[in-house]
Amino acid sequence: MTGKMALHVQKHLPDLWKEGALFAFSGYDGQTDSNSQFVATVGAEEISLLFHTPKRRRLQFLAPHSGEVRIATGDVLLTEMDEGPLLAVYQSWHTLIGLVPSAVDIRLSFEEDEGGKAWTKDALIVTESANGRDVIVLLRDEERWALAYGSDLEEAVSRVMKGLTFDAWEETEARLQFYHHIPSLEDPPKERLLNKCFSVMKVNTLAPEGVIRQHWSTPDRVPHQAMWLWDSVFHSFAMNRLNPELSWEFLKSVLDTQREDGMIPHTCKVDGTGSSMTQPPLLAWGVWENYLHTKQSNYLRYALPILERYLNWDLTNRDRNGNGLLEWMIEGNPLCRSGESGMDNSPRFDRAAILDAVDFSVFAAQDAHCLGLIADVLGETAIAQRWQRKAADLNDQIQHMLWDESEGFYYDRDMDGNFSRVKAVSGFLPLLLDHMPQERADRLIAMLHDPNHFQTAFPIPTTAASEQTYSTDMWRGPVWMNMNYLVYTGLKKQGRHKEADQLAQQSIQMVQKYYEQYGVIFEYFDSADLVPPPECDRKGPPTGTYNIRQKMDVVRDFHWTAALTACLLTEQA
Repeated sequence: MTGKMALHVQKHLPDLWKEGALFAFSGYDGQTDSNSQFVATVGAEEISLLFHTPKRRRLQFLAPHSGEVRIATGDVLLTEMDEGPLLAVYQSWHTLIGLVPSAVDIRLSFEEDEGGKAWTKDALIVTESANGRDVIVLLRDEERWALAYGSDLEEAVSRVMKGLTFDAWEETEARLQFYHHIPSLEDPPKERLLNKCFSVMKVNTLAPEGVIRQHWSTPDRVPHQAMWLWDSVFHSFAMNRLNPELSWEFLKSVLDTQREDGMIPHTCKVDGTGSSMTQPPLLAWGVWENYLHTKQSNYLRYALPILERYLNWDLTNRDRNGNGLLEWMIEGNPLCRSGESGMDNSPRFDRAAILDAVDFSVFAAQDAHCLGLIADVLGETAIAQRWQRKAADLNDQIQHMLWDESEGFYYDRDMDGNFSRVKAVSGFLPLLLDHMPQERADRLIAMLHDPNHFQTAFPIPTTAASEQTYSTDMWRGPVWMNMNYLVYTGLKKQGRHKEADQLAQQSIQMVQKYYEQYGVIFEYFDSADLVPPPECDRKGPPTGTYNIRQKMDVVRDFHWTAALTACLLTEQA
């Protein structure tokens, strides 16, 4: 290993270069441009990248033999070869630079023949989209190379020429500075997993752009791209541990999307377009957790009126029967009956019925409680008392209306007052409440450990294994890390630390197993552990050939899986 390479191969950095891993410039390091879609993923071919511009390009490194991958983060790829290093590093959002041995050929082409025009001019390889809206250019000068994006040929050529003037090793060190702030773990494989998780968090962090006035986060740069409400809260939980000021920016970016009536949409793009539905109300919880790290009461003062208006909007517009419990919006799409709930295709919603929802009501109670805490810090005693009363009222209604004594579980309830007896992970979320009767907590834990229902190879299935609808399709059985983290947090709140630690270790083991096999952090996992994530259904069967754009495959390098795994790894350490 060369001296410069050895200098950068430090700690236990991610070192798996495998298909679907995200590769892009992070807003943590500078300006980003989401509209360009100049974001890559590792390609199916050995040592290749696929750029997800409207007409996709493929960058291939054709080597006589494979080398040993030393670093594979979201913005640095380093492979040690006999002839020297093969290095790719983002210098900026539009320019990628690196080093390559003389024996390795580099090729740039469109993924499909009709993608646009491609030609060679002098040492330049040029690809221009059919509509002329973007140009990507490759330039090689002996062992150095650069790739640049431009809105036209002149801009792309200027950027690629400038790219060759930068020192690739210096840019590598600049990108890797991020990892110097991540806590060390005693177990090397877990430390490598932790660094991979933070790598996914970094690559999914974007700089201010358009209507979004500060840093923001996305579930994944491809395919989701936009900013999402409850995702951003989960992302903030982990970023609190590394950079709580950046975490606050994630939250503020969502808060700033509030509409005049108080509603906060579930998505927002940089052009200001959003959606007509909301998502689980976790923002007050997110703001409170962030305050515990920053101690910035001015952030609380900024957020309080926004959070009050938002939760009041939920309480006013999502309680159709006026009983104090909340109901998700139901859609006509059978593959996504309730995108608002975040559990799109859960069998809870198969009947397309309006339901007093366990999860929605719990989230509202939790956020009301956090609003009370926020107001109390600010000396707003009357506001604090009002929201704590609301939290208590919601808790009482959940315990009175949604607990099924005969089965020892919490169920949604339809408008006729009948339980909708679909056993789903949402039934465990009342563990988050402050006033949980301990005998009910005991029965929930018994249900959690029942192999007929929720004690699967990897718990917790989002739908019980005993349900006829149980499958590997998204919210119909697979394990989602956000739900595991919520239940883990609830178990700790109820003083059930042994059960919480067990769930945390099982969750980490699940993510680690498939990271080490596939080199990515997956969106969700088969709870029976019979089907690997790439073969799980996603609102229908997988395509066979991985295509991230079709959203029919489990998303790779998914932000909240990475963020909440990082939370568990650091908390368990």
